[in-house]
Amino acid sequence: MKNYKVKELMVSLSKYATVGESATLFDAVLALEKAQAAYQGTKYPHRAILVLDANGQVLGKVSQMDVLRALEPKYAEMQESSNLAMYGFSSKFIKSLVNYYNLWDSPLTDLCKKAGEISVTKFMRKPMEGEYIDESSSLDEAIHQLVCGYHQSLLVTKDNKITGILRLTDVFDYIGDAMKQCRINNGGDK
Repeated sequence: MKNYKVKELMVSLSKYATVGESATLFDAVLALEKAQAAYQGTKYPHRAILVLDANGQVLGKVSQMDVLRALEPKYAEMQESSNLAMYGFSSKFIKSLVNYYNLWDSPLTDLCKKAGEISVTKFMRKPMEGEYIDESSSLDEAIHQLVCGYHQSLLVTKDNKITGILRLTDVFDYIGDAMKQCRINNGGDK
């Protein structure tokens, strides 16, 4: 896999869901829906939106989870105060958190109305240093970045400009295909 390059597996920026920095939460959801429809027939649909500045440079990323979190501002408060994102909890404990933080105290329809008012820049995540990889890098290097950084995707660059996205799902699919080609003998067939 050292000879297999990131560029061969990435999704080009032109095929990815994007919105401008003045977009709303609603605009982001529509952009993702449109990109998913255009990418039909592939194994894995897009699950994130890139936020671009006026020059087409990536400012941030918005995942499906970020969209859900944006609908309830108290999630941010809850995670900041207790750093809950890293733990899994029982449904009973989660219900107690919902009650304690008074989550979703407005009906969902009211929250959805706010989707047209919430700026995408308020809930986008700015890429960290470890989320960039050059398109000429090996797939091995990309896998190390994905695993060690717990990333769902990497921003692919060429000459310090973002040219595409390397998604974990595509890497996983490639690795699975490579394993099948090896015809690993699991001891059952001799």
